[in-house]
Amino acid sequence: MKALTIMAYTGVAGLAVLGVTMAKTNPSQAEYEEYAVQRLTQYLKEDVCKKTSKWIENLIHSSCDKMVDSTSPRMKEVLALTTQRQDFIFFSVYRTDFKLSNWIPSYKFETVGALNNFYTYTAEQQ
Repeated sequence: MKALTIMAYTGVAGLAVLGVTMAKTNPSQAEYEEYAVQRLTQYLKEDVCKKTSKWIENLIHSSCDKMVDSTSPRMKEVLALTTQRQDFIFFSVYRTDFKLSNWIPSYKFETVGALNNFYTYTAEQQ
């Protein structure tokens, strides 16, 4: 019976340490916005810009990568306005309905933030 008690106390202590660690490393809204801008910028450069023809880039006298970089501050503002955070102390859920303009499709993202990391589990074009 004594071994069972020791194991139970050890398990409870382990869960308490895990809970405190998760609560202290729950990422903030600002950290999520930085993460989201980085991921969105990466997606636009790797997927969208590669599909843009050189003819269109020559027409507007700018490269797609430069355009994406120049819109990063605006993307962060839009993300801040369109993201709802649900804080559950140990982790947070972020829901973003992202739309820059009528010319660009809108997207819906759902992301979990915990232990100073993010996991996007839903990314849908609307």
